[in-house]
Amino acid sequence: MGKVTHLVVLLLAALWMSPDRGLAQDGSLTFATVDRPPFSENVSDGHAGFSIDLMRAIADDLGYRVAFQTAGSFGEMLDRVSAAEVDGAIANISVTSAREEQMDFSQPIFASGIRIMIPAAGGEAPFLRAVFSRNVLFAVLIAVAGLFGVGMLMWVFERRAQPYFDRPAKDAVFPSFWWALNLIVNGGFEERMPQTRPGRFFAVLMVIASLFLVSIFVASITASVTVNALQANVTSINDLDGRRVGTVTGSTAAEFLVLRQIGFRGFEDPGEMLAAFEDDALDAVVFDGPILAYYVLTDGASTARLLEARYRPENYGIALPSGSVMREAINQSLLRLREDGTYDEIHSRWFGAGFNQ
Repeated sequence: MGKVTHLVVLLLAALWMSPDRGLAQDGSLTFATVDRPPFSENVSDGHAGFSIDLMRAIADDLGYRVAFQTAGSFGEMLDRVSAAEVDGAIANISVTSAREEQMDFSQPIFASGIRIMIPAAGGEAPFLRAVFSRNVLFAVLIAVAGLFGVGMLMWVFERRAQPYFDRPAKDAVFPSFWWALNLIVNGGFEERMPQTRPGRFFAVLMVIASLFLVSIFVASITASVTVNALQANVTSINDLDGRRVGTVTGSTAAEFLVLRQIGFRGFEDPGEMLAAFEDDALDAVVFDGPILAYYVLTDGASTARLLEARYRPENYGIALPSGSVMREAINQSLLRLREDGTYDEIHSRWFGAGFNQ
């Protein structure tokens, strides 16, 4: 009897230590995911995306039902896999040596790489973009307000000594502004020379000050034009030094930028990063090529463009707990789905037949 008990204990221990102990026996699978359009995203009726549809096709091929749990972050999703809290995870998960030490991966499900996205060049000249930029328009408003103030101050000095200023305040607003504008641009009207001592002293000060004010104004426009030209001339990773670069914290793109010693602003997720790009808070975004390409084809069609160069080629895979018995079955299923055209149909559904990875 003791031997039988000992064998039962050993059998139970072997079952507990088996890598498929977390696999449900009712034909269901639980996979973690994260919001990464177009690979995975939450929609009104559940989950959708290329990776989601592919995992459903794999589960159907293997005779399983699959449910998805959305993690709060990419790191949390991978932690659930490494802790065997789920049967696996799927999204845009890059296969790296560091991750391979913590979990297993399927065969590649998507060829990827890091790419750079910058603002669309647009059809307008850099000078026009500079003139209508927020900083220049603000400077113009300040200058106009200053000219009105200078003109009215001269009216106070000259209204009883100069016929041009001899009018009520409400009627003198624009003539005074016009006089101040000509003083700054042309040095004033000879026939409307100030007659009072305070007026003449003030006019001399304004002429001298105008030399600096006009120079500063022209310099601001020149600087704005230069910045716009530099932004339009980003052609490779080597042009990112000194630019406002954004990526997702903890991503392979972030690791790549660190290795290249390029400073960047990190974001919790791509949605936050793309929102900053749309708010003109970033000069360039460095991230997974397929996600950026999808954004350029959809929401960013008129505001963003993608550079052709690809950096650090990598593959996406399905993450599985270490030693998972599902790995071989999933790999075989992937081969079948590629052979019968199911993979290509899912790929075309989400990216189009001519999509460039």
